[in-house]
Amino acid sequence: MEDEPNKKKLLILYASETGNAMDAAERLGREADRRCCPVSVLCIDDFEPKSLPFEETVIYVVSTTGQGDVPDSMKGFWRFLLQRSLSKEWLKGVDYGVFGLGDSSYQKYNFVAKKLDKRLLDLGARPLIERGLGDDQHPSGYEGALDPWMSKLWKILYNKAPNLFPNDPNTATLNGTWVDQPKIQITYHDVGKGNSQCSAAIDFKSLEMLIERTRSMSPGKSSGKMRPDCFLNLSIHYDVGDVLEVLPSQDPVAVDAFMKRCNLNPEAYITVQPSKKENSMGDTNHAPDIPVKLKTFVELTMDIASASPRRYFFEIMSNFASAQHEKERLQYFASPEGRDDLYQYNQKERRTVLEVLEDFPSVQMPLEWLVQLIPPLKTRAFSISSSNSAHPNQVHLTVSVVSWTTPYKRTRKGLCSTWLAGLDPQQRVLIPAWFHKGSLPSPSPSVPLILIGPGTGCAPFRGFVEERALQSKSGPTAPVLFFFGCRNEENDFLYRDFWLSHLQSGGVLSEDKGGGFYVAFSRDQPQKVYVQHKMREQSTKIWNLLAGGAAVYIAGSANKMPSDVLAALEEIISLEGGVTKEVAARWIHALEKSGKYHVEAWS
Repeated sequence: MEDEPNKKKLLILYASETGNAMDAAERLGREADRRCCPVSVLCIDDFEPKSLPFEETVIYVVSTTGQGDVPDSMKGFWRFLLQRSLSKEWLKGVDYGVFGLGDSSYQKYNFVAKKLDKRLLDLGARPLIERGLGDDQHPSGYEGALDPWMSKLWKILYNKAPNLFPNDPNTATLNGTWVDQPKIQITYHDVGKGNSQCSAAIDFKSLEMLIERTRSMSPGKSSGKMRPDCFLNLSIHYDVGDVLEVLPSQDPVAVDAFMKRCNLNPEAYITVQPSKKENSMGDTNHAPDIPVKLKTFVELTMDIASASPRRYFFEIMSNFASAQHEKERLQYFASPEGRDDLYQYNQKERRTVLEVLEDFPSVQMPLEWLVQLIPPLKTRAFSISSSNSAHPNQVHLTVSVVSWTTPYKRTRKGLCSTWLAGLDPQQRVLIPAWFHKGSLPSPSPSVPLILIGPGTGCAPFRGFVEERALQSKSGPTAPVLFFFGCRNEENDFLYRDFWLSHLQSGGVLSEDKGGGFYVAFSRDQPQKVYVQHKMREQSTKIWNLLAGGAAVYIAGSANKMPSDVLAALEEIISLEGGVTKEVAARWIHALEKSGKYHVEAWS
């Protein structure tokens, strides 16, 4: 709905990393709109935080990333809220609600929602509703908590501000027959071959601009840079501990099948812009009016054969189904009653957009809706496993080729890892890439290191060891302890020769340098052995390095490993330091605050 001057409205701010928080926020916005409640839905980095005291009602939908980190889009907002100059009454008179999205298998489950809730309270804001916590581990995903939380929210808002709702908040406009309109508009262009900016003989700069222009038109664009930092066969620069993001190529067979299924002309040229209504609400950051080929737009922005569509996709599909049985099935999937069955059909099976469209052949969705609702093609992030000093103009990645079987015995493969594994080193392939800082800052050569990296978590530490080996040739360096883990020595011992070479006399990991290399092979004996067990065996060595100012770096799976390692460290500090577990926990917290405890974990 368009905003009217001085008219009360509901403000919904979201901070998303994977798109789930954005999806939940937009659903809240749609439900408010259907109740004729004036509403504005914004990404949190599009909102000026100093304006917060002038809002009356704000709903925050925030995800938690990594080990309790705020999403990139929220970092500036969060820094602003943490200013000491803000008084305890700065947000007096502002009502708020917080809904968090997280995963209870992580140690810091929904940490961002919890600390945002506390900070808003500290600043004088009034909670409208108890914070909601969505959990990826719930049988229905985060929606298992969102649905009841949202129903309760409308009732509370109606009682507190009935002027926001012309009708009963439990009844959507037109008795549920409300049909949404797309938020974007697509214009087709007649582009002659001579004027095409997408020729086959394209240079690097033009290709960079094409990727930037195309991805900036996508409604699912992130807040980061659109233009690649480089292509991976050009000169590059990075530090150890940095992260490389790669834009994968989609299977051309799947792209062609999608174009055919949706009756799209791959040779057409289009521009994608916000609809007139969206522009009237202040969205002026749309892409420049330069046409791109429709097939190129799909290839670079729309994840058609890897990501699963969201619930709203099924709701909109139902509006365009000509077969009655398909329409009814889609309406059921989009309803609260069909939520669990949809989760089993869609998310659990990881059905792709293309597969869903093929399952409902009578559906013919307009391109505007396809562009708006199909999950965006995202870059994939990898910890860099090399030192730029040791390998100039090279970047090394440690990639596990992802493959799994669904409950209905379908084989699924990871888009990016499968694509990378299938590249021919003899062919010239341009890989769009972005470098950025990760959670593991490059350490000073004078700082002792305790590294824990089971599985592909060893990736960044290969770069650390390479860098320290070079540094040791020109001056003294501090010791390095590295704890590695894998299932079997025979099959999973990544970079075995590399680690063992640095373990030899005079090497970075050698005992005569004060270092050490310890491996846990979890499946090579009847009783499972993990990195935390090897750490306890070396408790004296770990304590001596910690007492000498060591930094701790942890990388790998986000499930139980980081919390198990943390528990082992607390035990070691308690045992070797002769202190209680509570004091040991505070000791580690102090390490973290001083920048000497770092975790980079992934699902």
